[in-house]
Amino acid sequence: MDTISEPLSFTLARQIYRVLVMYYLDGKKQSEIAEHTQLSVATVNRMIRQGRDTGMVEITIRSPFLSAHQLERDLARIGGLRDVVVAPNVTGGDDADLHVVGAAAADFLLSRVKDGDTIALTGGKGVSAMVEALSTSRRFRVDVVPALGCVQGQHYTDVNHVASELAAKLGGKAYQIHAPLFADTPAQRQMLMEISQVHQVLQQAREADIAIVGLGSIHASSSSYYDLNPSVRHAQASVESSGARSEVLAHLLDAQGRPACFADNQRLVSLTLEELRHIPFSFAVAAGSDKIEPASSVLRGGYLKGIVTDESTAAGIIELLSPEHQQEAAC
Repeated sequence: MDTISEPLSFTLARQIYRVLVMYYLDGKKQSEIAEHTQLSVATVNRMIRQGRDTGMVEITIRSPFLSAHQLERDLARIGGLRDVVVAPNVTGGDDADLHVVGAAAADFLLSRVKDGDTIALTGGKGVSAMVEALSTSRRFRVDVVPALGCVQGQHYTDVNHVASELAAKLGGKAYQIHAPLFADTPAQRQMLMEISQVHQVLQQAREADIAIVGLGSIHASSSSYYDLNPSVRHAQASVESSGARSEVLAHLLDAQGRPACFADNQRLVSLTLEELRHIPFSFAVAAGSDKIEPASSVLRGGYLKGIVTDESTAAGIIELLSPEHQQEAAC
């Protein structure tokens, strides 16, 4: 009688082991094992289950996403974030990683957006990569609005273009802002902010359900901040001497996420950092080693609820935000 109700004797354990090897290592079907061992299929099934229950089987899943999931948990905890998506690094360099992160951000947005939402966004290479990768047959009743003024010249700095592309892919409506990102003076900035059309668009952004932002590096010559503000491209020393370490919404921040002492912060036609902080859900799209310090700065400021990035960038951010690194920096 082919049952396994008897105690797990040496003989039975050896028989279970034989079944487990055929099933897990040889890849045989349970019916094939039954025929080979002269047991019933039901008994083979019970032996496999008993092998698992008694600890004779350990299953290990190896996946390129395994380390990414751990990084997501660690970064969410140490960065005080609600949601983190970490895309695996791929061969091909920063451009390839940006493409993968953009696709991950597109999927993440589709998992959150719903009819009736207003989406505020900036330009930037990461945000543009997300928009480029986005593809859906679902049509959403959403409004897409710029969170800051416009800079023409590059497709990723033209926030009106990025907003139009995102709205078109989602099936929603895009709003345009007809004002430059940087006014000539703080007084002119105030005047521009009071123009009815500009005020209305930025008010929509303040009341947005979702904000999507890029993060800018200060040290990299390829930083999109210098595309946004070309007048300081050849004066990076003055930017760094202000204590700036990152950029979000074109605001320069210091290492702790506080507004840097940089005069151009006062000329911005944009949401304020506090207004960004109070949007119900805001996330950044950032990939590459030059985003590690900017992301760390922005997370210390507490302006975001989420981030989509790659493995190596996430690991670097976690290291910079770790208490051990903070202690070393203090010394």
